[in-house]
Amino acid sequence: MKFRLTLFEVRHEPAGQKRIPIPPCAVRNQLSLVSAQEGSVGKQGFVAAHSWWGDEEIEAASRIESEIKRLNLRTIRVAWGDQHGIVRGKNVMAHDFLLALKNGIDFQTATLFFDTTNHMFAPMFSGDAGIGMEALAGGPDAILVPDPTTFRTLPWAPNTGWILSEMYLSSGEPCPFDSRGLMRRILKKLSTRGFHYMAGLEVEFYITRLKDPMHAPEQSGWPPDPPIVDVIAHGFQYLTEERQDEIDPILQVLQDNIEGLGLPLRTMEDEWGPGQCEFTFDPTLGLVSADNMLLFRTAVKQICRRNGLHATFMTRPGLPNFFSSGWHLHQSLCDTKSGENMFTNNSRSKEPLSLLGNQFMAGILKHTPAACVFSTPTINGYKRYAPQSFAPTKITWATENRGALIRVLGGPEDSATHIENRAGEPCANPYLYMASQIIAGIDGMDNSLDPGPADASPYESNKPLLPKTLMEAVAELNDNQLFRTEFGDDFVDYFLALKQSEIDRFQAYVTDWEHREYFEVF
Repeated sequence: MKFRLTLFEVRHEPAGQKRIPIPPCAVRNQLSLVSAQEGSVGKQGFVAAHSWWGDEEIEAASRIESEIKRLNLRTIRVAWGDQHGIVRGKNVMAHDFLLALKNGIDFQTATLFFDTTNHMFAPMFSGDAGIGMEALAGGPDAILVPDPTTFRTLPWAPNTGWILSEMYLSSGEPCPFDSRGLMRRILKKLSTRGFHYMAGLEVEFYITRLKDPMHAPEQSGWPPDPPIVDVIAHGFQYLTEERQDEIDPILQVLQDNIEGLGLPLRTMEDEWGPGQCEFTFDPTLGLVSADNMLLFRTAVKQICRRNGLHATFMTRPGLPNFFSSGWHLHQSLCDTKSGENMFTNNSRSKEPLSLLGNQFMAGILKHTPAACVFSTPTINGYKRYAPQSFAPTKITWATENRGALIRVLGGPEDSATHIENRAGEPCANPYLYMASQIIAGIDGMDNSLDPGPADASPYESNKPLLPKTLMEAVAELNDNQLFRTEFGDDFVDYFLALKQSEIDRFQAYVTDWEHREYFEVF
């Protein structure tokens, strides 16, 4: 016996009217359309298929849909921190973003081949993409998987949400060059030892008044001409209330928006240079610390631009009377169960750090020459290392001395005791900077390293010098077996090639100094 299925379209019609049959082919077309829409964003079921989310992410994802409706969000920025710590991503319409939570979203892997000005540093269209990875040849799409715990709204952008993501290959494997994913893996290794990583941010940067954005076609080269700016206040009145009040209007705007993002802003301070500021943040755990730095930088630049200003995290701008800016990274470990600060010395000794804290610091000191590629990844950043400048020049440590590479704050039985690495520049990739510290610190603990005595006069110490150039730091990283083991040879070779591209372009450029020095006299 054969059965024939008849489908009807049900409408709210007056009583007595007939139901209209829908042909089976129309139903198939409708189902195909739904399926096509489901698969048009990312890869269908990609997130669940690879089980990347834990209970916290699943719970957060379940709240996002209602938040989007409640706040009438129209656009969600799916953000990704690239190899430089620059935020890239896509603006996704709200209805398709809900699919992205299940499927991820497709994203161009060509971004992995860009140096700081989007020059391609490797032949992406060769068989192994020029970096030994056939999976990236030709620039195929990867998948960005959003982290629902990072979702928030942007106070300065109406009806706009924001979420961080990590990059995966279409096969489902983590992209080996995704820096957030690398830090996540290093944090997991630390947690197996019973420790959480805690970091506080102390970041210096400049706010300038935008005079000319240099948007003429002939100014839009590769890289484009930098904007022409004025100062928003005179400098050289460090931490004075008058100078800070002079720039208070923009500080108020920044505070409102940064706190609106949920970032743990602690202080806003006037620094040495004209319009130079320092913002500090309360310590947070693990990935949150790096995420906060990434979001803070991009937020400041966007907010300032919307207010006719230009903010820069460049270490030493080429402008008269501008001092260098630094990023001082405050860090400690705490017990995963009790939350106790493991750097606090609770013994009867007078050492400022616990034994574990000393070992962690010793590991950082040992691997600093190679780690400078991550803490100070630009050619410009090394111009900051100068004697009597509040920046380190040698691989030293000291208690409460701002001339040392590592400054120890606190002391015996002080529960807030921690170390501050003063080598970093404000434009460092936060995931790589922090991950490199953890890797070096673990090595110090595993091998019971001793940092030796504190340096009373860091600038006069006989300890080794910090690398004087990015070129020196790159050579150190190339020979460092620890970072090759922990980050992987593929990543280290990739990052070295990336930095070498910038070095080669710099060395091919004829500077103003060279022209003045040689053009007339020879």
